[in-house]
Amino acid sequence: MLTLDKVFNAQTVLKNIIRETNVVRAYGIAPDCELYLKPENLQITGSFKVRGSAYKIAMLSEEEKAKGVVACSAGNHAQGVALAATKNGIKSLICLPDTAPISKVEATKGFGAEVCLVEGCYDDAYKKALELRDSEGYTFVHPFDDENVIAGQGTIALEILNDLDNIDAIVVPIGGGGLISGIAYTAKQIRPSVKVYGVQVAGAPSMYNSVKDGEIECLSSVSTIADGIAVKQPGENTFRYVSDYVDEIALVTDDEVASAILALIEKQKMIAEGAGATAVAAVMANKFDLKGKRVVAVVSGGNIDVTSLSRVIDRGLLNSGRSSSLLIELIDKPGQLKEISRIIADCGGNVTGVHYEKGNTESVNGCFLRIEMETRDFEHVNLITKTLRDEGFKLV
Repeated sequence: MLTLDKVFNAQTVLKNIIRETNVVRAYGIAPDCELYLKPENLQITGSFKVRGSAYKIAMLSEEEKAKGVVACSAGNHAQGVALAATKNGIKSLICLPDTAPISKVEATKGFGAEVCLVEGCYDDAYKKALELRDSEGYTFVHPFDDENVIAGQGTIALEILNDLDNIDAIVVPIGGGGLISGIAYTAKQIRPSVKVYGVQVAGAPSMYNSVKDGEIECLSSVSTIADGIAVKQPGENTFRYVSDYVDEIALVTDDEVASAILALIEKQKMIAEGAGATAVAAVMANKFDLKGKRVVAVVSGGNIDVTSLSRVIDRGLLNSGRSSSLLIELIDKPGQLKEISRIIADCGGNVTGVHYEKGNTESVNGCFLRIEMETRDFEHVNLITKTLRDEGFKLV
């Protein structure tokens, strides 16, 4: 059973394995509340996952340690298990789907694990890990539905409560539920007045649906940029803890997550992966009643692929009105582009792309001009479009 003593024991055990991430004040992200960030993206391995993995492995018997551990993951859990096992001097075998990015495969190997690439998806890797557990005698380290793993994640709450007084709420991402189970249980035992809010993405609402309907449910599919919390079914333990200790769960969209990633980069100089930014996205989008309150958002991880980061930034710029695209129908004659550029420049916009397109226009001599711009916000975009229309240009 999970107990507060077990969480305090985990804090002692993890002292020389993990990095204690200090809470930092966030400015310019959520003006309606006093927002702090718990930056687990700065954790060793770039994610909170190492806490639960390391405590689970430390609690194994000598016989279990001698046989080694097996796990399956396409990312953060794999690296956490690998590092924890290496620190304890035991063998770790990680089953990864063969579609996993090379960077994550190499990072897992870099922390000392042996990697077994399995043809197919995560579910295939999971089945392979269980087969190896049964045939080779390894201990399987579950990514979230394990009491010791949950206790390890609960150490985050101990650090938050030690860093800050008079906290009103902690906002936490939810995938399988291990992180929020540990935080909610621990926080409620020490300071029951603290609200604990959970956040899932709309493309993977497994815990949200399960809690709402009062029973564990399995999604047929998941689709989100927050791949770290794209879990089809919560665990039995985590479902119970979330039902008992979490005050409310909300959903955020991928666009809201992208905007949060961009805000963290610009305002905090902090890189978060999709899953890691969901708590901040919920605060920014006012998913909970946090006005005037002291709030901690857990930034659970920062292991985002560089190419994915580029796409997310582009999406975040579009969602915040920082970049925009106009399609203008014109008569094809000299001087049109010069006049449009002048108007945009006079309004303070910056043209970053020009594309000439012929198409089905009302005039035989017609064409389309697509203009890409850097802008300040949506009000700025509206100013530019209004000015162009006032000058007689037809925006499509």
